[in-house]
Amino acid sequence: MKKQVADEQPQFYTRLPVLRAERGISRKELAELAGVHYQTIGYLERGEYSPSLVLALRIAAALAVPLDAVFSLTPFSSMADQLYNTEGEHR
Repeated sequence: MKKQVADEQPQFYTRLPVLRAERGISRKELAELAGVHYQTIGYLERGEYSPSLVLALRIAAALAVPLDAVFSLTPFSSMADQLYNTEGEHR
C-alpha cells in the first residue's frame, strides 16, 4: 500500500466509517472479518492508504455491500441527496 502525501488529492473515496457505524462494528471487528490489522482500517478510513483489490473485496464482503458502495474513484454524492433525492426537484 502506498502512503499518501498530505498535499495530494485522494486516490480513492470511502464510506467505510459510515458503513461501519451503521452496523455498530468497531475497526477491530471489521479488521478481524477482513483479515487485517485494525490500524489498516483506520488508515483506509483516513485515506492514508489505498486498499488492494483483494482487501477492498474482503471489506465489502464483510459489510455485505457491493464494492462500489464502500470505495470509489470519484467523490460520493451526499447521503442527504441520495436519501431525499433532492437533485432536480422544484419547490
